[in-house]
Amino acid sequence: MDSCRRETVVLALLLSLFGLSSALDYSIVREDSPERNELRSDQEMRWLYEEWIVNHDKSYSDEVEKAKRFEIFKDNLRFVDDHNRPGNNNTYTVGLNQFADLSDEEFRSMYLGPPLNLSAMPSPPVSKRYIPKRGQYLPTSVDWRRWGAVSAVKNQGVCESCRAFATVAAVESLHKITTGRMITLSEQELVDCDHRNKGCKPGYLHYTYQYVVENGGIDTASHYPYRGVAGRCRADRRRVVSISGFRKVPSYNSYALQYAVSYQPVSVAIEASSQGFRFHRSVRRPWSVRGPCSAETNHFLTVIGYGTDYNGIEYWLVKNSWGTGWGEALQ
Repeated sequence: MDSCRRETVVLALLLSLFGLSSALDYSIVREDSPERNELRSDQEMRWLYEEWIVNHDKSYSDEVEKAKRFEIFKDNLRFVDDHNRPGNNNTYTVGLNQFADLSDEEFRSMYLGPPLNLSAMPSPPVSKRYIPKRGQYLPTSVDWRRWGAVSAVKNQGVCESCRAFATVAAVESLHKITTGRMITLSEQELVDCDHRNKGCKPGYLHYTYQYVVENGGIDTASHYPYRGVAGRCRADRRRVVSISGFRKVPSYNSYALQYAVSYQPVSVAIEASSQGFRFHRSVRRPWSVRGPCSAETNHFLTVIGYGTDYNGIEYWLVKNSWGTGWGEALQ
């Protein structure tokens, strides 16, 4: 008999397709310089580049490639410096993270999928459970980390498997909320075994949840660890945590999403192409990260809370899958 006890979650999982444009991550990014008004010299940018290479354990095939990456690094550094100038009055700061030697086009092709229209995504019908009702109680703020219901930040790498991470994060949290036990689950199983989606190619969130339901559960990360490449589905995988189903929260309805998140973390689809999102570091005025809403999405992550800052601006608290080099530490 399997030494790892199988845990079954009987509550339905929530699936939300919601057009967020900016978000916070439960992680850390290092900003390479304080806010500044002056322009950097080429020598200073070279020094910062060499330091960044060491800090991020980067290596290049030859000096030509290294020089090419330096030019891209300088462009991204100029964006960071310009964005962070106090006179620009931006509500959040950005910094040079692991993506600093990638052009916008390279970043999108490596870490984001092609734009997906929300209305065209395969998904179950919208659940009436989360359509706002008169007199319905809604907490003013929610942060599931306070209940120990959010696992550590993970890193999808260059595999376009954000759907697997968004799914697993929500299932892990729901299991903790329901049973009191946090079990770290396997994204790699979803990459290898969810054949409706295609491994490390862009895919659909709905299919990952459907796999977990139809498979009768999902394995632990320790038994089926993440490798960041698609492989053969393991025959010895275990069904440790299961869900009975999932629901779709109404899109573009912040009240409905808040109501859903008040019960558990929720997987969402966002548009994540902007430089501000790619290099997001921290907020100058707590939680005040704002941007336009988009009908097209290219990234999945997990909403783990919400609230309103002291300026009266509403915010979402979001867990991403780009490692501890992105976002800010809110632990």
